[in-house]
Parts: sequence; C-alpha cells; structure tokens
Amino acid sequence: MAEPHPRPGAHPRVRVGGFEPLTTVEWEGRLSAVVFLQGCPWRCRYCHNAELAPLTAPGMTPWADVLEELGARRGFLDAVIFSGGEPTMQSELPDALRQVAALGFEVALHTNGFDPRALRQALDTGIVDFVAMDVKAPFEEYELITQVPASGRAARQSVQVVLESGVEHELRTTFHPALLSHDHLRTIARELAELGASTWVVQLFRAEGCPVRWLRESILLPARVEPDLRRELADRFEHFQVRGEDLG
Repeated sequence: MAEPHPRPGAHPRVRVGGFEPLTTVEWEGRLSAVVFLQGCPWRCRYCHNAELAPLTAPGMTPWADVLEELGARRGFLDAVIFSGGEPTMQSELPDALRQVAALGFEVALHTNGFDPRALRQALDTGIVDFVAMDVKAPFEEYELITQVPASGRAARQSVQVVLESGVEHELRTTFHPALLSHDHLRTIARELAELGASTWVVQLFRAEGCPVRWLRESILLPARVEPDLRRELADRFEHFQVRGEDLG
C-alpha cells in the first residue's frame, strides 16, 4: 500500500548535486531527466561521480527549482531518474519520489544497495517503476571496489529486497579488468542466480571521466567478455547482456 503524499506545498529537504534535464540513454524507451542526489558512504575505486559523495558538498541545486523545471517539462518528458551519489542515503527520498510521481512522471531509482532498509522504504511507496542496482563484486569481496569492509552483506540483502519487490529491475556489474577477473564474474553470476535473479547486465568500464589515472590507463587491458564466457554467464539468466562494447 502506498504511503500518504506529503502535505501540499511541502518540499522535502533533498540535497541535489546535479540535474540533467534530458537523456535518451539512461532508461530505454523514455525521454528522462536525471536528478543526482548527494551523499554516498562508499568510495568505489572507479567512481565517476566522486564529487557527490559528501552529503553536504557545495553546489547544491534547490529541490524546489528541480520541481519547477520538471513541472515545465510535463508533456515532453516521460520519466525522472533518481541517481547519485546514493539516493537512499537521504531520508527524504520517499517524499521526493511522491512529488515527482504527482507531476505525472514515471520514476526510476539507481542504487548501490548500501542500505536495504531504506531501499525497501523507497520501493514500498509503490511509486518506483524501475530500479537499477549495481552489484560491485562477489559479496564476500566487495571491499575490492567499495573500499569498505563487509559492504557486500548489505548489498546481498538489497538484491533480495529488489527481487522480492516485484518492481521491474536491472542488476548490473561494472567490469574493469584491473579490479575484477573473469572468475569474479563467474562468482557474481552464481551468487545472483542462487538468489533467484533472472536479469544481469555486465557493463564494460568507461575510462572517460574517471578521476583515477591508473584506472584510466589500465583499461588498455582486455576489457572484454569473450564469447565462451558470455555463453557460460548467460546460461544462468533469462536475460543477460554485455553493455559498452562499442566504447572500445
């Protein structure tokens, strides 16, 4: 059951680090805007949005301004995507989701799953139409990417929350060959399949915009999923995809 809407005129104190007014690639088949929320408790080694990690970073865009911009784009945009940073780090997220849905938009949520309880609260609003969750590494080896010990425990629980929610979703893993091996991909595939996942996307790392020089340069290593491995991974899922091969 959806929770009550916030009172008219109320604005949750959402901290917005950036706003993209139009994208055609973040949600297939939709013209979308993206709201980047500030704050993230993890320090993923390949993060392209590290400037959003501090919850109180400068450059915040007022939420009221975002709503005004979205309101002016009704009839043109189809959807709004909440990304980050990590959106579930902000307790005001459910109210923000409600306000966007009240404008008539479809709503998507991108998350790393660091807080399964907050993720469940967001999905329990009944407002989220699509959720994309990053699965960073095998759950016991999450620190390879996040640099936070035992972070895979929460991520595993969040995968379960997503699967149990019934919300359309995508589980996805960024593959950088200097950080993850093909055996890591095999382990992730097995763990997700054991949890009951039917959809998994492997995204090849993009060097553009990565602030860490050695990660940018080490992408000269083979960032590929060879056909035999692709078939092996795909056999575990109803839907499997390798994304980003056209990026070189």
